[in-house]
Amino acid sequence: MKLFLNGGGAGKQTVLAYQKINEMIDHNKPVLYIPLAMDESDHPYDDCYKWIKDEISILDIAGIEMVRTFDELSKKDFDKYSLIYIGGGNTYKLLNGIKKTNIFDKLKNYIFNDGIVYGSSAGAVIFGKDINVIEIMDRNDVKLKNTNGFDFLNGISLFVHYTNYRSKYTEEENKKLTEKYTDFINKYSQKKEKVIAIPEEDTVFFDGKNIKVIGELAYYIFENGIKEKIENEWYKTIQLVLDCFFFVLSKCFSLLLLKLWRELKVNVL
Repeated sequence: MKLFLNGGGAGKQTVLAYQKINEMIDHNKPVLYIPLAMDESDHPYDDCYKWIKDEISILDIAGIEMVRTFDELSKKDFDKYSLIYIGGGNTYKLLNGIKKTNIFDKLKNYIFNDGIVYGSSAGAVIFGKDINVIEIMDRNDVKLKNTNGFDFLNGISLFVHYTNYRSKYTEEENKKLTEKYTDFINKYSQKKEKVIAIPEEDTVFFDGKNIKVIGELAYYIFENGIKEKIENEWYKTIQLVLDCFFFVLSKCFSLLLLKLWRELKVNVL
């Protein structure tokens, strides 16, 4: 099992996760891209395809295939793909379409048989215990009643886009929005299950046993109405390695300058 669940980022925000994926995938197989959480009237799937080609250009793959309907998706042989990429949009629309077909069980089997899945935003939330954790952000226009997700995170639900600022809002408006989300998740975790809240820069990686967070920013755990901030160990490890590298580099450079200076003095004399 190899699940990559991203907080809804793109571009530079997701590079670390893509680098990890590139180490694991079969480079001779294509990627299956699922943009079905999106409303095509607002986000034409042709535009989504252009976006994904650029977004995952870092991956060494044998092409990208995209589906346009849940019916088309249900007929796909998932084993033919190196990676299944599930994009963002409306979480209720996405899970509703998956549950109305045979996709739910097919996707489960693919994952249990060591398939690799990358879910972004809504595509990540569905793999937690319950997607109602996101009801403050997404509308349930499809009137989905059974909101249970795949529950691959051992009884934990996932909240995305947490602490990220939106350019259309002022700093004060963004601050109030984060406070609103925090209050909601606190109350949710008090009545229901534990929640991991991640920013767009972070990706939850689950291998069937352990949960790790890939990224540069802190993430948060909400349990029984209590919020805990977790500094990202992945980033801290990378930063430590870089700090050591630059420390050694600076020492070598200093020794080189000292040697050149001594040789210069000898030549002058």
